[in-house]
Amino acid sequence: MSNLGPQFWAGPIRYCRWAARERPAYFYSVLIGAAGPIMAFTVPPISQRLGYERAPPIPQTYPIPPGPRKTLTGYDD
Repeated sequence: MSNLGPQFWAGPIRYCRWAARERPAYFYSVLIGAAGPIMAFTVPPISQRLGYERAPPIPQTYPIPPGPRKTLTGYDD
């Protein structure tokens, strides 16, 4: 167990270089996983500054017309 690889807190840049070579699946999985929350906080303000406007929300119910309903005539059975 003499060659366990570099410790992270002793040299984070050196550890990241080692992990990218020796354990690429873990390394890039952590990078992609960390990108999600970072993008959740950075993309909406940037898109608003670039002029993107959110679409109005879709109505959840049918709007009820104001006033009394009209009675139909001429369709008697």
